[in-house]
Amino acid sequence: MKQLSELKLKVLDLLKEDARRDANLLATLIGVPVEEVAEAIRELEDDHVIVKYATVINSSKLDDEKVTALIEVQITPERGRGFEAIAERVYLFPQVKSVYLMSGAYDLLVEVEGRNLKEVASFVSEKLSTLESVLSTKTHFILKKYKQDGVIFEDPEEDRRLMISP
Repeated sequence: MKQLSELKLKVLDLLKEDARRDANLLATLIGVPVEEVAEAIRELEDDHVIVKYATVINSSKLDDEKVTALIEVQITPERGRGFEAIAERVYLFPQVKSVYLMSGAYDLLVEVEGRNLKEVASFVSEKLSTLESVLSTKTHFILKKYKQDGVIFEDPEEDRRLMISP
């Protein structure tokens, strides 16, 4: 893994805040020529440091009733490949949004999305838990998101109590 230049690190920080920023704005914010910023972005994309530009959506504002669950998975690593082979099998399922190798009480944390509770439960019981290396699963359904990727979804409620002075 190679060390990133200061310019590339600044570009990444600014794009993490808002991926809609173009090379012209980034060049102005950083104080370098736009050509340097455009080249830095191209190299970051070519090296797969930047893999996708995404939008953070507050799904509670939509009529979309999707269900998201975080699933703790304990697995037996495969000889010679460790956790890689089973992680690959898990992340290839279309319901799976994210897979993380974890330290602690479980090995993988899997984020799954479905149309309803039954669909997620069916995925866990019929597909995930039946994989040969899976020892156990523990499913946690997300009830409400307050913050994601540094974005707070709801403004804190104002204190509506009347002020009383002595």
